[in-house]
Amino acid sequence: MKKRLLSGIKPSGTMHLGNYFGAIKQFVDMQNDYDSFVFIADLHSITTVHNKDELSKNIINIALDYLACGLDPEKVCLFKQSDVAEVTELTWYFNCLTTVPYLERATAYKDAKAKGKEVNVGVFDYPILMAADILIYDSEVVPVGQDQKQHVEYARDTAQKFNSTFGETFKIPEALIMKEVAVVPGTDGKKMSKSYKNTIPLFGTDEEIKKAVMKIVTDSKGTDEPKDPETCNIFKLHKLFLNKEELATLSDRYTKGGMSYKESKEMLLSEILDLIKPMREKRENYSEDLDNVRAILKNGANKAKVIALGKMNIIRNNVGVKI
Repeated sequence: MKKRLLSGIKPSGTMHLGNYFGAIKQFVDMQNDYDSFVFIADLHSITTVHNKDELSKNIINIALDYLACGLDPEKVCLFKQSDVAEVTELTWYFNCLTTVPYLERATAYKDAKAKGKEVNVGVFDYPILMAADILIYDSEVVPVGQDQKQHVEYARDTAQKFNSTFGETFKIPEALIMKEVAVVPGTDGKKMSKSYKNTIPLFGTDEEIKKAVMKIVTDSKGTDEPKDPETCNIFKLHKLFLNKEELATLSDRYTKGGMSYKESKEMLLSEILDLIKPMREKRENYSEDLDNVRAILKNGANKAKVIALGKMNIIRNNVGVKI
């Protein structure tokens, strides 16, 4: 039997290249090899998005993005997190086993505190809701970036603590980290992230994508000067698109001199537009039939809910609330 894979993305803004290469492409590439469950993490997004219209729009947009990028609803259980209410019940059971000092070690919480932010309970409890997301479906594989590995570790710890307290209930999931795309660089060289404002939009207009690409930070070397490709932010992004031979040729041009950063950026822009052209067409087709998109999410939720209900019957019995 195929191992069950689970992951998701928050509908908190515009999809960018980092989301695609760091997550969605993996889901698409692995959808034939795993029993894949991919969800839209709308409950998680409420920690920061408090506008009804914005959230609803983001949910639909993320669904369109997933489908446009190649997720096949015949192969992948694609659903909205909030449509499976059992996950929040499980979060409460986990909360009652989890200590405050343990959650205070979470990276996202510590970062928010370090920046002087007043942290809401949802942000503080975020790792436990994520643990419930993972464990309720008996997920075995969770593809994440290196910086998100801690979330899987929280799920593993939570499963082990529950099992030792109430008896064997949960499988222990494994993180699957694709090292070559673990961190996709943004226009400033840091990890591509909406919070850093350094993203290249996946489904932006040609002009929006061009504007982002042309903002990529470089050093001040002129066209004729030799350049180190391994320290170039543009070259790091070329690695996502080009094969070994193409990269070797480009690297040679860098080191010999005669190639401007402007030319490299223009090449990258062409690579991005070639990649997303068929995705754009597919996205437009889905966007013309949003009822179909909603039906796909509903069908996925129904499948996920059957599994969650079965698991919750075992959990309630083991906890003792089922009499």
